Amino acid sequence: MKKTILLSLFIFTYALTFAQNPTVWNGKKCAVALTYDDALQVHLDNVIPVLDSLGLKGTFYLSGYFPGFANNISRWKSAAVNGHELANHTLFHPCTGNTPGREWVKPSNDLSKYTVQRMTDEMKMTNILLKTLDGKTARTFAYPCGDTKIGDVDYYKLVESDFVAARGTKSEMKTITEINFNDVGSYAINGQSGEQLIALVKQAQATNSVLVFLFHGVGGGHSLNVALAEHNKLLQYLKQNVSDIWVAPFIEVAQYAKAHQPKQK
Repeated sequence: MKKTILLSLFIFTYALTFAQNPTVWNGKKCAVALTYDDALQVHLDNVIPVLDSLGLKGTFYLSGYFPGFANNISRWKSAAVNGHELANHTLFHPCTGNTPGREWVKPSNDLSKYTVQRMTDEMKMTNILLKTLDGKTARTFAYPCGDTKIGDVDYYKLVESDFVAARGTKSEMKTITEINFNDVGSYAINGQSGEQLIALVKQAQATNSVLVFLFHGVGGGHSLNVALAEHNKLLQYLKQNVSDIWVAPFIEVAQYAKAHQPKQK
């Protein structure tokens, strides 16, 4: 009993001290992951060229069924060669359609009509598809529409071993020892100014947290959109403050955080 209490106290003290370390994120004050959903053409045309020009790398959550993926296979492959993360957003992007505000969900892509087996098969098949592009087996996942359950079942838990982490849609930033790798929070961007985006980064810097941005349209391409000029203000700030901010693909941030969790014995 005494040994267990001492071990628990050690782990708590380690976690608290480590989380308050001002250079906890790979020698930086915070970590920022730039993630982009739905394999949009604007990601290839507007986002990746700017990221590459600044030496920054992003994470692109791809759904194999979307035209922006199917019509640009070679360009996504080139993005992976250049260090960007190609990540799993399922084959058909199913979302729960039997709730208010989801009338736009097609019956064939209604997650509430999926079996758990169908969903997990779709996730596994997307991993295989992405491997044909980048040759990698380590992968992260993003919940389509942020929906984590089929009925009462947390479907990701059944394939958790196939992924490094899953990105969710809760607007939150966590310190390195607080992260739930099955549902990492992110900030969905829609219409914010560059100054508002930068304010989120400054909050992460001040709290030694990880900040995950969730973008759809950038300069168009989606109903959820941020103006290209405002997006680029964020990227310029990140580039100007690389001494304090670790900007990396989501998978690298998750792997680093996992490696620095206090170990149970």
